[in-house]
Amino acid sequence: MKIPAVVARINKKVTNPIQRMWAPRLAPYAMVEHVGRKSGRKYSNPVLAWVQGDRLAIVLTYGRHTDWVRNVQAAGSFGLVRKSKHYTVTGPRVVPSDSPDIPRGARIPGRFFDSVLLGTLHED
Repeated sequence: MKIPAVVARINKKVTNPIQRMWAPRLAPYAMVEHVGRKSGRKYSNPVLAWVQGDRLAIVLTYGRHTDWVRNVQAAGSFGLVRKSKHYTVTGPRVVPSDSPDIPRGARIPGRFFDSVLLGTLHED
């Protein structure tokens, strides 16, 4: 399952600006910082991110083909702000939501969607 595109468009204009106020500070929210692969422009997106040790999991509520997912995969790394700390995430890869590699905290929310983005956290 993934959230319909019309909801994504509404969230981009209405919900995301509100979530940007708390996402960098309030777990499990976080901010993904990435650069557009075509535009070169910097972007930040609020996400729900689960961490276990140095492993990161982001449930892909809009699916694996969103611009930000394609941007971070093309770059091979991205920035993440979680609990007011800055990280670099390397090795981003998309796995099915039933993968055994998914950190424990993301397994239940992951069941409701098709894919999860995994990566390795490095504190900046």
